[in-house]
Amino acid sequence: MPQNADKVIDHEMLFREPEYQELFKNKKENFEFNHSDVKVQEIRDWTKSREYMEKNFARDSLVVNPAKACQPLGAVYVANGFHKTLSFVHGSQGCVAYYRSHFSRHFKEPTSCVSSSMTEDAAVFGGLNNMIDGLANTYNLYKPDMIAVSTTCMAEVIGDDLDAFIKNSKQKGSIPADFDVPFAHTPAFVGSHITGYDNALLGVLKHFWDGKAGTAEPLTRVPDASINFIGGFDGFVVGNMREIKRIFDLFGADYNIICDPSEVWDTPTDGEFRMYEGGTTKETVEKALNAKATIVFQEYCAEKTIKYLKEKGQEVVVLNCPVGVAGTDRFIQAIADLTGKDVPDQLIKERGRLVDAMADSQAHLHGKRFAMYGDPDQLLGLTEFILELGAEPAHVLSTNGTEDWAGKVQKLFDASPYGAGCKAYPKRDLWHMRSLMNVEPVDFLIGNTYGKYLERDTGTPLIRMVFPIFDRHHYHRFPTWGYEGALRTLVMFLDEYFETLDANTIIPGKTDYSYDIIR
Repeated sequence: MPQNADKVIDHEMLFREPEYQELFKNKKENFEFNHSDVKVQEIRDWTKSREYMEKNFARDSLVVNPAKACQPLGAVYVANGFHKTLSFVHGSQGCVAYYRSHFSRHFKEPTSCVSSSMTEDAAVFGGLNNMIDGLANTYNLYKPDMIAVSTTCMAEVIGDDLDAFIKNSKQKGSIPADFDVPFAHTPAFVGSHITGYDNALLGVLKHFWDGKAGTAEPLTRVPDASINFIGGFDGFVVGNMREIKRIFDLFGADYNIICDPSEVWDTPTDGEFRMYEGGTTKETVEKALNAKATIVFQEYCAEKTIKYLKEKGQEVVVLNCPVGVAGTDRFIQAIADLTGKDVPDQLIKERGRLVDAMADSQAHLHGKRFAMYGDPDQLLGLTEFILELGAEPAHVLSTNGTEDWAGKVQKLFDASPYGAGCKAYPKRDLWHMRSLMNVEPVDFLIGNTYGKYLERDTGTPLIRMVFPIFDRHHYHRFPTWGYEGALRTLVMFLDEYFETLDANTIIPGKTDYSYDIIR
């Protein structure tokens, strides 16, 4: 074989070597027994037709490559957002390995999470013993200040009662009786990662505000002038949370960030391993009950939590991942209204710089057609920004979006001349998106790493703006929210546009009449 100690070849070129090519050819001819290349191409071409698209959209009992993850992933996200809190997932070890790897591959940081390691016997007899042993190991080995428990499919199918299991574990001495163990049932076979985020966050708030599962007196709300902020499930949280804090600080506001994993997913390399870094403290959670209001950036990621906050007497300002001018304006105005303070001059200047940048580049993006998929709130923000740029969000698809969400997207379309002919697709998957992009082509696709297969299949350039992003590094370190975040998003759009333009005009003497130095 060509790979040896004296000739180390990177994987990109290794499998192009003759020995490997012969191996692949032999495997295909003698073991795969495929249809002919002509037949395969015939079927492939048919799946790109309008006839096939109509059949594709008619299916109602099959999902092909959904653009969402499962509930426990959102619960693990929430646990990482609280100070010295360890996520404990009651279920199989393999599930937890997926959650840890998913976050670690996106943020390029370790993601701490433990499992009760349920196996076949626990699936039959219940996982109480796994919970008792698991909580004891977690408490003694990793020494957290709080353990946040959630579930996987296995625990939910057999009906394990987390409240009873945790109390039994305390009675058995696994953890101290007064140790904080908020919990949430997060069955992976319903909802998505944003549902799990909502359930887990609600579980934390209820634990502290409503008497710690009946073991303490509920807290009494004493209203003050502070403002709570809930960002929701966000793959750009490292950059976004710092931008949000900066904006609040410019106002001089008294604020509480509820669930802040930005530090644990951005630890420095300085010789010290930080298993727990940053995060919302328990004291902040308790103080947050007294807040005047809560600003929630993701309506569909916090539906139950929003209802609970209102029941507690708080004013709730609900936004949808503000990206661009109008979305950020609403956020800034909400802070001004709640604090009674004028908008800082620095933010006014940042707004003007964003508008100037948009005007500088408007000619390039005007009229370009976009397809995009992701979480419902994020797509609302991106749709509004794309319309502000004079571009057309032709296909907006959300697997975990509802008809209500689709109606809100349609209102954005109706409010802009660039929204004519654009459509929102709730509860659809990436195989639906493939049909749309083949039958009704667009100029650019916005999605996550998995969109690269759509890019290869349809030839549509991909802009990575959706979690998870595995095949590019450090996008999460930069904001997408606020005026500064919108500027970063604009640059990402423009970079892909100019890269595509250069690639299409690069052949000397044939297409390089537009291979320009100045764009």
